[in-house]
Amino acid sequence: MSNNTELATDAARTRRTTRRPSAKWIVLIWILLIGAGGVSAYLYSNHLKESMMHQLNANWQAKTEELKADYSAQLSTLSTEVNTLQSKVEAFNELLEFTKDNTTDKTDNSNKLYTQLSEVKKQLADLQKKMDLLK
Repeated sequence: MSNNTELATDAARTRRTTRRPSAKWIVLIWILLIGAGGVSAYLYSNHLKESMMHQLNANWQAKTEELKADYSAQLSTLSTEVNTLQSKVEAFNELLEFTKDNTTDKTDNSNKLYTQLSEVKKQLADLQKKMDLLK
């Protein structure tokens, strides 16, 4: 019977150790779980920050391209208007020169041409200012 009692005592000891894990192991597992949660939260926040930065950069690039296209369109429109007005100024200047050469004391049509020329020059100056502002 002594053999049976030893076996019973060994079996009881084995059951007790397998039933209840030690407090050290529980604390260690909790510390590992908390650490893994903290590291996961940190990595996820970095991932969100990077994705937000990429999205903002893409939006900024799109807006920049849109503004460049609009600026180029406005600049080409103003350039076309300036060229048109420049050709008008040159035509008026030629007409003025012709009129000055052919004027007599009896007719004075040159005043009308001077007035038209000054108006065109004012418009040209205004367009030049707008073009300079766009640059």
